Amino acid sequence: MKYLCLGYGDPAKMNALPKEELSTLLRKCVPYVEELNKYEGIIAHEGVSWDATTIRAVRGKPTVTDGPFVETREKIGSFFFIEARDLNEAIRVASLHPSANMGEDMGWRIEVRQVTEFRPD
Repeated sequence: MKYLCLGYGDPAKMNALPKEELSTLLRKCVPYVEELNKYEGIIAHEGVSWDATTIRAVRGKPTVTDGPFVETREKIGSFFFIEARDLNEAIRVASLHPSANMGEDMGWRIEVRQVTEFRPD
């Protein structure tokens, strides 16, 4: 099974850190990222911009707006896509990510979602 793991954080809190403190925090992430990338079921692992562009239908036509489609302090800052036997293995792998181990003050967390193939009946 495939799982999409989304790493969330609070950009305002991260941006409020002095540059040196943020650099120190990010350096502490390296061993976690290295361990995660050793997992043979990893398909992709990347950081993403805090900013987003949203496309949604408005009166039947695609409309583009800036920003996430919901108001929240936490935003997606990274993702990884893995293949795992089941949800328990996906959780174990997601637990290797820095967001699951540190950055509590920054609002870091990981969301794990099983990927399902879209098949209209």
